Amino acid sequence: MNFTGILIAAGIVAAVGIFVGIFLGIAGIAFKVKTDPREEQVLSALPGNNCGGCGYPGCSGLASAICKGEAPVNACPVGGDPVGRKIAEIMGVEAAESEKLVAYVACKGDCEKAGVDYEYVGAEDCRMLEFVPNGGPKKCNNGCLGFGSCVKACPFDAIHVINGVAVVDKEKCKACGKCVAACPKNLISLIPYKSKFVVGCSSKDKGPVTMKACSVGCIGCGICVKNCPKGAITLVDNHAVINQEKCVGCGICATKCPKKIIIKEN
Repeated sequence: MNFTGILIAAGIVAAVGIFVGIFLGIAGIAFKVKTDPREEQVLSALPGNNCGGCGYPGCSGLASAICKGEAPVNACPVGGDPVGRKIAEIMGVEAAESEKLVAYVACKGDCEKAGVDYEYVGAEDCRMLEFVPNGGPKKCNNGCLGFGSCVKACPFDAIHVINGVAVVDKEKCKACGKCVAACPKNLISLIPYKSKFVVGCSSKDKGPVTMKACSVGCIGCGICVKNCPKGAITLVDNHAVINQEKCVGCGICATKCPKKIIIKEN
C-alpha cells in the first residue's frame, strides 16, 4: 500500500467520524427529553431510601411522577407529612394531611401459645416453608412462622422476631410495605398508627381447630361482633376484623372476647 492510499483511507475515516459526530449532536438536540426543573428539587426533598413503598421505582421515579401530576405530593410513606409539605411548597400546591400508617402482624401465637406438630430443621426462610408438611411446624397453618423473611425485607430495622412471632416497632416503621410483600402467610398489613384496638389473629380455621392449635387464636365466636355498639367488627374467614374507621375505642370487644385476642394498640 502506497502513501497516497493511506492518506485517502485516513481521510475517509475522519470524514465518517465528523459526519457521525454532527449527526449525533443534531439528534441529541432534536430528541432531547425536556425535564421539569422542579424534579431535582423534589428529588432532593425525598428521603432517598429508594424503598419503593410509594409504588414507584425509587425516589427518582416518584419525583418524576409528582412533577408530571401522576402522584400526589405526599406519596412518600417514609417522609410522611413533613416531606409532603415541603414538596407541596416546591410544586406550589397545598398538601392534604395524610394519615400515618404502620405495619401490623396479626398473630400472637408465640412459642408458649402455639402448638407444634414437629421440629423443623432447614432453611430459615418463611417463603421456603410452603414446601414442607402443613406449611410449617406450627399446628396453626395460618400463623407466623417466625423465620424472619419480613425482618430481612425491612430496610428500617422496624420488625423483629420475638419468641417465635414477628413484632413491629411502630416508632421505626415507615409503612414502606416491604414486610407485607415478604410474608407468605399474608399476616402483615398496614393499619393507621392511631388504631385503637386490633385483632391479633388471622386464622381461617374453624373454632375447634383453632383452639387445638393455639391458646389465643380467634375462634370466630362472634361475641365481639354482637357487642360492638358501632358495628365496627365483622367475621371474615372465621376470624374477627375491625374497621378502624368505625372503631371508637370503647374496648367492649376486648372485654367480651373469650380468647383475649383483641388488643389495645396505644
